[in-house]
Amino acid sequence: MDTTRITSKNQEAAPLSLSNSEEKLSPAQSKPPAFDATRFEHADLDFSPDKTWDDSKEFAVKAPYSYLESAPGKDFRMALINAFNAWLGVSEEKVDIIVHSVSMLHTASLLIDDIQDESLLRRGLPVAHTIFGLAQTINSANYIYFQAACELQKLRSRRAIDIFNEELVQLHRGQGMELMWRETLTCPSEDDYLEMISNKTAGLFRLAVRLLQEESDVEPKADGFVSLAQLLGLIYQIVDDYRNMTDEKYIEQKGFYEDLTEGKFSFPVVHSIHTDRADTRLLSILRSKTTDDNIKRHAIDHMQKKGSLEYTRKVIAILTERARALATRLDAGTGKAKAFLAILDKASAIGA
Repeated sequence: MDTTRITSKNQEAAPLSLSNSEEKLSPAQSKPPAFDATRFEHADLDFSPDKTWDDSKEFAVKAPYSYLESAPGKDFRMALINAFNAWLGVSEEKVDIIVHSVSMLHTASLLIDDIQDESLLRRGLPVAHTIFGLAQTINSANYIYFQAACELQKLRSRRAIDIFNEELVQLHRGQGMELMWRETLTCPSEDDYLEMISNKTAGLFRLAVRLLQEESDVEPKADGFVSLAQLLGLIYQIVDDYRNMTDEKYIEQKGFYEDLTEGKFSFPVVHSIHTDRADTRLLSILRSKTTDDNIKRHAIDHMQKKGSLEYTRKVIAILTERARALATRLDAGTGKAKAFLAILDKASAIGA
């Protein structure tokens, strides 16, 4: 097995061979370091980043994040930001800052999600914490959260940081409720579920649009843009819940009905449980966190018979038409909604 040694700034990493026998060291290398306590009388103990932090250390701290970032993603958020910017007209320089910050935040949140959900795959690859360990992956994700905030400081807008903090708080509220339901086997109401995905999933969409609005010179700054981002976020998550059970490409990237193995109360599951409270089989399956594909297929068949999949498709269709109508109204005949409507069509597609 080969690995690499992290080296000093601008120096190429050298291979480190791991074997049962010790590597031969030169006489100079074999000598222990010369510790001299008297050096503390005069040594420069200023370890500020501009003096001591280098690329090799940055690489080490960001390694789990960089691993996931390098895997091909959907570029959905970049397309979304550009679509809203057709209306809001923010400069390319500022858009790039917003895209970078939101993308960093999104990727970092996936690192934490995969740990909390005990996932095995992300984008078709082993999840980061199975490669780098839990502690390093958590630290890397937290580090990127702060770097994403620092990126927004380039906008020179105090309000931008406030918006970032507000939506990050909402994200953690949503995540916290979802985790509580899973750990206590508590099925939320439909409204509680919608509130959770509004905080967790739609929050990143709102963050991007609110930042664009803050930097836009277009007047008036219609509230409808944030409402449109909110609707799209709800659609995106409900479709994701549906695809997790049915979409072959999704299964290839994440595994077959991974949500059930995670014990997750998805939109169809919430509907199915509340439709027949006397039938507790779904709760029992969720409690078991099964990896058995036959049991998973039985759960999907059960929800199909309860009408939960049909209900989910109807809700997606209604929300999609609602978003389309709002986008058309905001467009006001300018043609600027074209890019958003293309994203909406793609985001709401669930197949047959």
